[in-house]
Amino acid sequence: QVQLVESGGGLAQPGGSLRLSCAASGFTFSIYAMSWARQAPGKGLEWVSGIFSDGTETLYADSVKGRFTISRDNAKNTLYLQMNSLKPEDTALYFCAKARERGVLVPEVGEYDYWGQGTQVTVSS
Repeated sequence: QVQLVESGGGLAQPGGSLRLSCAASGFTFSIYAMSWARQAPGKGLEWVSGIFSDGTETLYADSVKGRFTISRDNAKNTLYLQMNSLKPEDTALYFCAKARERGVLVPEVGEYDYWGQGTQVTVSS
C-alpha cells in the first residue's frame, strides 16, 4: 500500500523559511520521480517542484524558482522541500506525490498517481 505522509508545515512570517518532509512507503521510492504540489484556498492544485528518481534532475515552477529547493534521501525514503523567502501567496496545503511511471519527471499534476494528505503552510504577518 502506497503511503505518503507530509510534515513540517506551519506558520511562517513573510521572508521566513520552512522545511517540508514527505515520508514514503509501500513502493520502491528510489526508482520514481517525486513532486510537490499545493492547493491554495479556493484554487486548484498547482505543481510546485519535482525531482528525478536519483536526484540528478530537478524542476521548479516559476513562482518558486530561486526560493524553494527540492531534494530527496533515497536511503530514508524521504522527500524534502526547503522553502525560503516565503511569501503570503505561498499559503496553501502542500502535497507530495509519486510519479505514475518510472523514469519520468513531468511538471504536471496529472502525471502523479499517489498523494499524501498534505501539510498546511501559512505565511502571514
